Amino acid sequence: MISGFLNAQDFQGVAVYESKTSTAEMMKNFGGNREITPEMQKNIEERMKKMFEKTFILNFNKSASIYKEEEKLDAPGQDGGGRRIMTSMMGGGGTQYKNVKEKAYTVDKEFFGKEFLIKDSLVSYKWQMGTESKKIGEYTCFKATAVVQTDATDFRNFRMRGGNRDLESKEKMEKKKDSIDTNKKTNFMQDVEQIKEKTITAWYCPEIPINQGPDKYWGLPGLILEVNDGTTVLLCSKIVLNSKEKVEIKAPTKGKEVTQKEYDEIVKKKMEEMREMYGGQRGQGRGF
Repeated sequence: MISGFLNAQDFQGVAVYESKTSTAEMMKNFGGNREITPEMQKNIEERMKKMFEKTFILNFNKSASIYKEEEKLDAPGQDGGGRRIMTSMMGGGGTQYKNVKEKAYTVDKEFFGKEFLIKDSLVSYKWQMGTESKKIGEYTCFKATAVVQTDATDFRNFRMRGGNRDLESKEKMEKKKDSIDTNKKTNFMQDVEQIKEKTITAWYCPEIPINQGPDKYWGLPGLILEVNDGTTVLLCSKIVLNSKEKVEIKAPTKGKEVTQKEYDEIVKKKMEEMREMYGGQRGQGRGF
């Protein structure tokens, strides 16, 4: 039946993905905060959990796809603007268009009130195919892994320098604390480092032989139904093939056109600007 769908001239499908981020793992990367109570930490984790649990829609045909967050109205009193800035700092937001035939992608993003149109080549993942399989819904999926370079504009890819502070002895921590000049403001951004590489695990479905997947992922001989990068899991909860309701799958066009590298530099420049401001240094916010 699926083979018949794929042979149709106007073949199209839609997959719904649920995103879950391990807030405990994120807090571990930043060493936690010894000054907050367990109850306060639990409340922080719950708030972060609500922020990171999202639903995404992937519309795809034989060669291209569009992927975006499901639109939801902000609850009364909720800071929609702050949420959008946070989404941008997590490397997300906008509509992501992938064309696997042309090996190119386009994504529109809003960052601090300015719209950008990122156009670049798709990353070629060096997938290691495994034999392990599991069921996701009614579909049999197979495991594949790849080591990837992390996104420097996504704060989930950062940690405190020296790794997890929880692994350091109390004596070492106290020694560090004593070495800090109490008359000088500490700079948080100078204490963090980027996790340069991550191993991602993907589960793909050969029954749906489409070279697509959620977010930036692609390149397997079947639709990717689950991706786990160690912090965030994207899991497919629903698939519809050849629905009567068709969606136009085309690249977004709105925003200042930049390459991925140029956009990353813009974000890093803004983060550096914020670092200077919150580090107690003088300086005015610069434009893009």
